[in-house]
Amino acid sequence: MEEANWFTSIISNPFAKGLGLGIIFCIVVYIRGFLRRYELTREVSRLRSHLHTKLEIDSKENERRKQELEALKQERDNLRITVQSLNQKPGRKEIRQYYVYQTALDIMFEKAPGFAPAWQITLKDAESLFEKSEKGVVPLLKRLMPTSPDKQVEEYERLSRVSLEDNLNK
Repeated sequence: MEEANWFTSIISNPFAKGLGLGIIFCIVVYIRGFLRRYELTREVSRLRSHLHTKLEIDSKENERRKQELEALKQERDNLRITVQSLNQKPGRKEIRQYYVYQTALDIMFEKAPGFAPAWQITLKDAESLFEKSEKGVVPLLKRLMPTSPDKQVEEYERLSRVSLEDNLNK
């Protein structure tokens, strides 16, 4: 009985009651902290796996974009080379020059009111000169025997100079 008396005397002591309540409170806080730590550890693991998956997806997308960029650069270079080679073909410069002259003529027709009639007369004279230079035996032989474009241009210029000199002398 003394044992029960001793136990009741300890329980009835206010210090022991406060100590018991404090210990119970600490145990509850410890258990809640342990559970919260477990939840946070699981959340961190889930976020890490999510981040890892996202980085893998981004990495694959970046690689795809890099390959696409390289393909586009290669295509751009190929197109640039193609354009340069097309510009180097015979006749391309002449066609471009023709368009430049045509644009200049259109602008002159708009800006200079007296230019159009003088130009038409000069153009008809030049056409008649070239028609005269294209008639005869020499132009026929030139048409039958193909030569290089450079030689054709030189011959054409020579014939046009001869025709112009003949016209001026008349």
